[in-house]
Amino acid sequence: MRKLALVTGLMLLAAPAQISLVWAAPAHIEAAVKDAGRPPADTSRDDLRKPAELLEFAGVRPGMVVADLLPGGGYFTRIFAKAVGPKGQVYAYFGTQYDTRLKAQGQDPDRQFTDLKRAYPNLGVVHGPLVDFVTPQKVDLVWTSNNYHDLYNKQYDTTPAVINKRVFDSLKPGGIYLIVDHRAAKDAGIAVTETLHRIDEDILKRDMQSAGFQLVSEAKILAHPADDNTKRVFEQDVRGKTDQFVLKFVKPR
Repeated sequence: MRKLALVTGLMLLAAPAQISLVWAAPAHIEAAVKDAGRPPADTSRDDLRKPAELLEFAGVRPGMVVADLLPGGGYFTRIFAKAVGPKGQVYAYFGTQYDTRLKAQGQDPDRQFTDLKRAYPNLGVVHGPLVDFVTPQKVDLVWTSNNYHDLYNKQYDTTPAVINKRVFDSLKPGGIYLIVDHRAAKDAGIAVTETLHRIDEDILKRDMQSAGFQLVSEAKILAHPADDNTKRVFEQDVRGKTDQFVLKFVKPR
């Protein structure tokens, strides 16, 4: 019995320790996501949109200058403003392509971000034609989420090549262009950018290469294997749970 106990004890000592690692966001990102000023409509979507993981992947840090291209309702804009801190700067570029719809809803497009600007002093809002995209100063990061496919929409006043050139010119050398979008099936073609509101990531990668960007990393943070990439993103069974790619490009130094 003593010999058996001794052997068992030695086996336990020799066994590798079982260590459970739990990911934790950097403090400045965690504080930004937990910002009490964020509306419930935003925070209720955090589990699906995973903002902390995305901001860490993008390399967002205090003091950065960030451009949020086509910010929608400001979901990421609010988080950026807190994450870069008082020494950082955020620009929300809100295109005029939405103006007709907003006016039909009785809203003033120029006032869409008035409250945000009051809440976040380091936020600047640019409201202008998408084709004229430019930032007031060179930036460290240009971010666009679930919008790139729309640049192929014939109703827009521009093309991906034009916007990518303007983004390239707005970035500092070594700056990052972070793109999140709904994944389309391979070889689905350009037409699905309008019909399904998705894009084949290989098309996007070719666009970026043509614009002079280099792909430095891609993440599966928003991967949803249950989505077969063939449905409109607004369909009930995939809405908010689409399979999305996350691509990180750099402007060479």
